[in-house]
Amino acid sequence: MWLALAFVSAFFLGCYDICKKKSVNGNAVIPVLFLNTLFCSLLLLPLVLISSISPDILNGTIGYVPSVSMETHGYIFVKSVIVLTSWIFGYFAIKHLPLTITGPINATRPVMTLLGALFIFGERLNLYQWIGVIITIISFFLLSLSGKKEGISFHKNKWIFFMLLAAIAGAVSGLYDKFLMQQFSSTAVQFWFNTYQCILMLIVLLVIWYPKREKNTPFEWRWSILLVSLFLTIADFVYFYALTYPDAMISIVSMVRRSSVLVSFAGGVIFFHEKNLKGKAIDLVLIIIAMFFLYLGTK
Repeated sequence: MWLALAFVSAFFLGCYDICKKKSVNGNAVIPVLFLNTLFCSLLLLPLVLISSISPDILNGTIGYVPSVSMETHGYIFVKSVIVLTSWIFGYFAIKHLPLTITGPINATRPVMTLLGALFIFGERLNLYQWIGVIITIISFFLLSLSGKKEGISFHKNKWIFFMLLAAIAGAVSGLYDKFLMQQFSSTAVQFWFNTYQCILMLIVLLVIWYPKREKNTPFEWRWSILLVSLFLTIADFVYFYALTYPDAMISIVSMVRRSSVLVSFAGGVIFFHEKNLKGKAIDLVLIIIAMFFLYLGTK
C-alpha cells in the first residue's frame, strides 16, 4: 500500500513542479513562496479545527490532527527550516532554469538520500545501488552537456548551484521524514511545518523583499500559485501517510517520488516549449534506469 501511495504522491508532485514553474516564471519569488506556505496551512486548517472542536468526527482517521508537545514542535520546526531552505533555493533555480534541466537534477535526490544513509547511519550500498549511483553521476554529466547548448554552464551558473543545494536539503529532509513519521502524527507534522514555514516566510517577505520590492521583479498574482499549494498539499499528505507504515522504506519512497520528473519533463515540453529535448530525454532515461537499480538494490 505504501508503494502505491508513493506513486500517487509522485504524480501530484510533478503537477506541483509544473505549476511552480508557471508561478515564478518572470515573477517575484519570495511573495509566491509566502503565499504557497500560507495556502498550504489554510488547506489543512479545517482538519485542525474539526479535530479540536469535535475530535470524535476524525479520531482514528488520517485526517485527525492531535495536539503535540513543545518538544515535538521543536522537531517540526527543524523540519520547517530544512524544507524552507530547499524551497528558497529551488524556487529561484526554477525561475531561471528550464524545467527539463531542473527536473532531472531534482531526480538525483534518492542517490543523495542513499549516500546520506551511508555516511550518517552507517548503511552499506550493495552492487545494484552502486550501479544506480554511478549511472546517476553519468546522467548528471550528460545533462551538463545538454545545458551548455542553452548557454548554461554547470560550473559557473549560480542557479545550477542553487538547484543542487535545494536537492541536498531535500534529501536531508527525506532522511528526517522517516524519523518524524514513525514518532508523530503525519497530519500534525504537515500542518505545523507549513505553519512555521509561513511565519518564517512572512518575516523574509517583510524584512528582505518588501522594502526593496520596487527594485526587484514585481509580483503578479497567478492562479497557478494556488494550484501549487493544492498539489503540494495532496502530494505531501499522501507521502507522509505512506511513511507511517512500519515497513515503509524511505529509500524506495524517495526514489518513486522522483518519478515525478516524468510529469514535470512533459510539462516543460507542452507548456513551456523547452528545447534540446533529445539529449535531455536520454539523460532522463538514464536517471530512470538508475532509479530501477536502486529499487533492485533495496529488495
